[in-house]
Parts: sequence; structure tokens; C-alpha cells
Amino acid sequence: MSPKTKVKIVRIVCSAVLLGVAYVVEHVFNLQLWQALLLYLLPYAVAGYDVVLEAWESITEGECFNEDLLMTIATLGALFIGFVPNGSPMFDEAVFVMLFFQVGEVFEHLASDNSKKSIAKLMDIRPDSATVERDGQLLTVLPEEVELGEIIVVKPGDRVPVDAEIVEGSTSLDTVALTGESVPRDATVGDNIISGCVNLSGVVRARVTHLFENSTATRIIKLVESSNQNKSKSESFIRRFSRVYTPAVVYSAIALAFLPPLFSGDFVGNASTWIVRALTFLIASCPCALVVSVPLTFFGGIGAASKEGILIKGSAYIDTLSTLDTVAFDKTGTLTEGVFEVLAVHPQTIGEKDLLHLASHVEMHSTHPIAAALRAAYPSEDDGCVITDIKEIAGQGICANVNGKSVAVGNCALMESVGASWKACKNHGTIIHVAVDGTYMGHIVISDRERADAPAAIVSLKNVGVSKVVMLTGDKRDVAEEIAAQMSITEVRAELLPQDKVSAVEGLLAQKAAGKSLAFVGDGINDAPVLARADVGVAMGVLGSDAAIEAADVVLMDDKLSKLSKAVKIARYTLGIAKQNIVFAIGIKVAILILAAFGLAPMWLAVFGDTGVMVLAVLNSTRALNIKSIK
Repeated sequence: MSPKTKVKIVRIVCSAVLLGVAYVVEHVFNLQLWQALLLYLLPYAVAGYDVVLEAWESITEGECFNEDLLMTIATLGALFIGFVPNGSPMFDEAVFVMLFFQVGEVFEHLASDNSKKSIAKLMDIRPDSATVERDGQLLTVLPEEVELGEIIVVKPGDRVPVDAEIVEGSTSLDTVALTGESVPRDATVGDNIISGCVNLSGVVRARVTHLFENSTATRIIKLVESSNQNKSKSESFIRRFSRVYTPAVVYSAIALAFLPPLFSGDFVGNASTWIVRALTFLIASCPCALVVSVPLTFFGGIGAASKEGILIKGSAYIDTLSTLDTVAFDKTGTLTEGVFEVLAVHPQTIGEKDLLHLASHVEMHSTHPIAAALRAAYPSEDDGCVITDIKEIAGQGICANVNGKSVAVGNCALMESVGASWKACKNHGTIIHVAVDGTYMGHIVISDRERADAPAAIVSLKNVGVSKVVMLTGDKRDVAEEIAAQMSITEVRAELLPQDKVSAVEGLLAQKAAGKSLAFVGDGINDAPVLARADVGVAMGVLGSDAAIEAADVVLMDDKLSKLSKAVKIARYTLGIAKQNIVFAIGIKVAILILAAFGLAPMWLAVFGDTGVMVLAVLNSTRALNIKSIK
């Protein structure tokens, strides 16, 4: 509980005690009207001085139409109504109304604080310090002071301060704050570790790959902190509604107070009756329930998604996710892991091991993913081979001299250029041919690994109502169609350049039904334009490029595609709660306003129409944080 909320609770208790004392003193000593007013002004001031000051500040700033002004006019009117001819004193009612209003404010603050604490706890990932190696010594510094390329030491129990690559040691990492996954992740030499994770076991040395301001933990916190900048349609509606609604009810209350007695023929005799009705009308009209509960609902929904490792950059994207109908996927790094591996070896004149031996030696210095797959299939060893004259031929492959023999490793064009005779093969995947001194030795099939949860993710999207799933890729059509078939994706668009993907998405946007939305899911830097063009762009958080994450509207922090359908469910659940609050608040208020206009609503009912409805709506909003009820 915040100090401000604690002070407000103390004020409410003190005011309630003073109200009880004032009530007893008034009835025991039979005070005059002005004496009773002074007596009740004390508990009124204790309870509502801040409301009156806020109302006055709003008037001086030219933005007077808010709930503070409405409550001030209504309660001050109730205090002084006894001085109007034929008016009955309403001192205790005025103080009670202000007290109940402040009780509602406390409930609002408690609910808001609870939501913020839930996200703050989740986002408590910013490291406090870093241990860095400098001049042979270990120094403890602020994470902001760590330089790119420096070696940091992360001990068991430490939080990883910046993104880095392990150069020595192995460990297990607690990534729950980032990904929502409770199962520790093993990491060893060559693996990347991201800031915000907690080291659970071994000591590791790691080379810094991102400065603190660009590291994962900092970027996540910035994303969550800025998530309120993109307002949902519901929130925008509430803001527009309040701007029109509040002045309208103030003018209506003024008309209700003066027009009926003016036309009745006895203005003085009937004025007090209609002023009381107008004051009741004002109390009931405050739009607190809508103004507070709807943004709080979306804030809770964003928090619920964050607990699942889903970062939604604004409540506007909750609206968009709730109407998701079409999803377009990039292939490499999204539907597949972006990690190539040798699937098959087809030698022609030498053994499998020898074929891999030659290919891995020729590709020993290449940084291409296919070269890495060949080296992984045949790990380097000191076998006495002499490799010289390595030459990379753009778009074809690599040639080198291995133990005095000319070895070519690459595609069909390279085989033709060296005069090797080869036969066409029907294997799906990337085919790497090998020739020695112009003689064909065989080929190796390399393919990207399918992401384990991709097929189930496609099924779950269809279960939540997504009618069209499309694969967009720059890969060859036969490779793309094979992977698509394994995942039950019926529409494939292959061999696309980045600009072709944008055109494809624009075509899909033109085809989707009115009121529905399209999401594009990608991870690479070349996906950034498409992510920005889609209704909602979804980036893979762990493996995704910085450009893709910046361009995306939703980030899946653990790279699990199954989280996308979860995000849709959370969005629909959140939007449902917001709509419940809107219908409930407007319905109750309209009913009480009509009753107040005809003098059928006592002031306590008006208070319920304002503060009571707000409390109920706020309590309903907090359900958005409860993701356990989302199936």
C-alpha cells in the first residue's frame, strides 16, 4: 500500500469519527443552522479538502469538467441547501457523500497499486551490479559502466547484468521473469545469456555483446513502461465520451435546478426541491467507473500477458489481437529454428565419412549457416590434412586445395563450372554437391530444423478462430511446401524478397473480412518492414533481431509460437471485461439519472451510482490479471 493511500485511509477514519461526533452534538444541543454548518465543515474538510482543491485547480486551468468538480458542487450544494427557502439541511449527507467518494478512491488506488505491483514484480529484472574483469582484477561496477567486449563473471545467485556470450564455464539459468517458463535453461560455452536471467549453478565468464541500454532487460522494461502510449479503441471511446458527457450533465443539472421552478410559477417555494434533485443528479453522473476501470482492465491484461512471457506494447494491440483472423508466418527462424543440420549423406564414389570430411575442411573458415552445419556433422580434428587456396565463389560455393587435390563444395552451378557430372536428386532441403578434381563425389542434404511446437501452435490458432494461416518465405518453393505440409499450412508463398513479403501482406490485408485483423510473425531484420505493415506484428524475442523486436507490436520472449494463441485468448478475455464494465456503468448511471431527475433517487442511491459502481467496476477489472481462468 502506498503512503498516499495510507494517509487517505487515516483521513477517512478521522472524518467518520468527526461526523459521528458532529451528529451527536447537533442533536443533543439543538444548534442553530449556521452553528451546525461550522460543526460539519470540519469532517467535510478532513475528508474532501483535496477534492475541492483539485476542482479549483481544474477551473483555473480551464479544464473544469471532471469528477472532482462534480463532487465539489454536489457536496457544497448539499451543505448550503438548508439556507435556501423551504430547504432541508443535508449536512450529514454532504459529508457522507464525500466520505464514500474517498472510500471509492481508496479502492481504486489499491486495485491500481496491485496491478502495478504485479507488473513491477515481473519486471524486477534490472540488475543492480556487474562483476567485470579489468587488468587482471574483478571489479563490481554498475551495469551501465560495462563496455562492449569486456569479460563479465556471473556467479550462482547473480542476475545476468547485460547480454553476453559464455566463453568459459556452464550453468543453468532461471528465465521465468523474461519468458514465463519455470524450467531452467542450460547454457555453456558459445551460448548467449540474456540480461535479467538468474544464474542458478556454475560460475561463468562471458563476453559482453550488448551494452546495458541495449540489453534485453532494459528493452523489456522500456516496452512495458511505454505500453500505455498506444490506447485501445475502448479507452479512446471513454476519453471522447467523458469530454462530451461531463459538460452535458453539468448543464443538464443547472437546467434541472432552475427551469422547472421557474416555469412552476413559485420559483422560491420550489427551488429547494429542484436544487436537491440537481445535486443528486450531479453525484450520480460522475463518470469515475468508466474513466478508471477501463484503462485499469487493459493494464491488467498487459500484465497478465507479461506473466506468460508475452510483451504487448499497448492496449491498442489487445483490440487487434481479439479480432485476429489471418496469420502470416516467416519460415526460417520462426516456423523453423534457423539452425541448419545435415539430414542425409549420399556418397557416389567414396564413403559417407570421407564425403563429410572433404566438405567440412573446405568450409572450415566460412561463416555461412550451411558451412556451420557441415562442420558440426564432421567436427574438426588434427588429421594432418593441408588446406590451401580457399576461394569462395559468390552464389555457387567454395573451392579449396585439400592435400594437393582440388575440392569443390557447392550448388549445381559450381559443379558445372568444374566439369563434374552429377544427377538430379529429389531430396527436399538444400543440396550440397562435392567434386574432387572435376569428379563428382556425391551430395549432402542440409535442412533447417522445424520448431518443435510449430505444428501444435498452428492447430491452436485455428482453434481460437484464425481462419487463414499463410507461410511467406524467401526459400525455395519445394522446401517451403514440404515444411508447410508438415504443419498443415495450405497457403505458401515462396522465393520472396523483403519487398515481396510486404506486397504479399498488403494483398492479404485487402482480402480479410471487415472488422478482422492480420498478424505477421517473424524474427529477422528483413522482416521489420512486414512487421510494421501488418495490423499486429509479432516478433520472436530471444532469437529475433533488434530491428524486428523494435518494429513489432507483440514480442514472444521465449520464442514459443504456442504463446500466440494464448495472447489472443488474453486479449479477448481482457476486452470482454472492459465491455462488461462499460455496459454495467452506463446502464446503472442512466437508470439513476432518470430517477434523480424525477426525484425518485435519494442521495445515497446517487452515491452508489457513482462510487459504488466504480468500486464494483474496478474490482471486476482486476480479474484481467487472473490468467488462470483463461483456458
